[in-house]
Amino acid sequence: VVVIGTRDHRVNKTYPFYSRSNSVIFASLAGKYDYDLVVIGGGSGGLACSKEAAQLGQKVAVLDYVEASVRGTTWGLGGTCVNVGCIPKKLMHQAALLGTAVKDAKKYGWKIPEPVSHDWATMSQAVQNHVKSLNWGHRVQLQDRKVKYLNMKGSLVDEHTIRGMNAKGKEMTVTARNVVIATGGRPKYPTHVPGALEFVMKWPHVGLECAGFLTGIGLDTTVMVRSIALRGFDQQMSRLVTDYMEAYGTRFSWDAVPKKVEKLPSGLLQVTWTDTQSKQEHQDAFNTVLWAVGRAPETKTLNLKQVGVELNEDTGKVIVAADERTSMSNIFAIGDIAQGRPELTPTAIKAGKLLARRLAVSFMLNCDCFSSVPTTVFTPLEYGCVGLSEEEAERRCGKENVEVYHAFYKPLEFTVAERDAGQCYIKVVCEGHGDQRVLGLHFTGPNAGEVTQGFALGLQCGFTYAQLRDTVGIHPTCAEELTKINITKRSGLDATVTGC
Repeated sequence: VVVIGTRDHRVNKTYPFYSRSNSVIFASLAGKYDYDLVVIGGGSGGLACSKEAAQLGQKVAVLDYVEASVRGTTWGLGGTCVNVGCIPKKLMHQAALLGTAVKDAKKYGWKIPEPVSHDWATMSQAVQNHVKSLNWGHRVQLQDRKVKYLNMKGSLVDEHTIRGMNAKGKEMTVTARNVVIATGGRPKYPTHVPGALEFVMKWPHVGLECAGFLTGIGLDTTVMVRSIALRGFDQQMSRLVTDYMEAYGTRFSWDAVPKKVEKLPSGLLQVTWTDTQSKQEHQDAFNTVLWAVGRAPETKTLNLKQVGVELNEDTGKVIVAADERTSMSNIFAIGDIAQGRPELTPTAIKAGKLLARRLAVSFMLNCDCFSSVPTTVFTPLEYGCVGLSEEEAERRCGKENVEVYHAFYKPLEFTVAERDAGQCYIKVVCEGHGDQRVLGLHFTGPNAGEVTQGFALGLQCGFTYAQLRDTVGIHPTCAEELTKINITKRSGLDATVTGC
């Protein structure tokens, strides 16, 4: 398998007059319109917005339709995350982790008959079954909240009129006081590369993660990287992730630009690429080629410009204000389609819910969490982070005004299993003066998402290095190493943790 490309991206408040427990219901204000709110797009953000608005008494409809991919693939309600993104990716990552656990188990005394093998069909069917259960669950939730679900492709006729077209070409129109665009994005294909459309599969945005779990279930996998891995993330952490993956068995072709893909008589796919440093051309053959070069916003068929919605000419995304409002006062955009917003499911959900509250009850709070969003890359050695990278902190504050505390540690789980922990690392980026407010926190190691999620609350609340050090750790855990961190990069001292 060859994977071309790697992943690229990058409120805890009190609501005094909003209470689910009191079952506050607000009357529909639709009036001359069919609906108070129509949402175009049934992904994480669109569904969250529609369900929240309906729960607050709004009359709501959701239009969702999945165009078949180049290879004819379609999926159900729930968007990228549920169907072809976060959920299946994490489940397949778990399959790979279990393979590693089987190897570790022998060192812990388990007698496991050889050979141990993985069955793709069994895993694939199990993952698809779970995804289909989520599709069905979303439909049931919409029905329970009395949200009208229309399996139709939506586009705008004017600022209050939406046209829907079903798979048979039948059209209908509905009107709404407010409209939310939440159509997300679809995978990019490098159409300038011969063979890219005919022979290659596409995964939306998770190149390193795909390569990691494919290696983990026993497939010979190569990642082709044009320049750097994990663009937008802390690059020291990125190098630790890829170093671990190379030791784990994933091959990397760095500084590589694909030139063409050809199908050989044997059925294998021959990839030709150019090394941007040496300018030399290389070839290799693979059973499968997977593009992971990002997504493009699904805006082209929505008729947005014609009704006055302003788009970013470079990205094609919708330009939005702090309250998700577009250039049209009653049309809003959330999630991946909105310019300047993180392409992450939790931020789309948060923005959708808060938007629904603002539209339903004149709720004034905007989603102000975009600058401190925690995220995790589910590679074989997981990487979790929240806040600023070291590079970004230095760019904003100046290198002399940033203090970085760091440590190399060894997870207890790795000891008996005799696993290399050379890339297990934590880094806390702080202001270099005063109370040393924490600007960013980075962690590579087991269960990185679980670790990072907890510390994200602290960063959201503006915690300091002193408060981190004053926190009592849970022993023995990887997370407790963050509460003991005391060596600065500036000191030049050995940052390797010793003892327990």
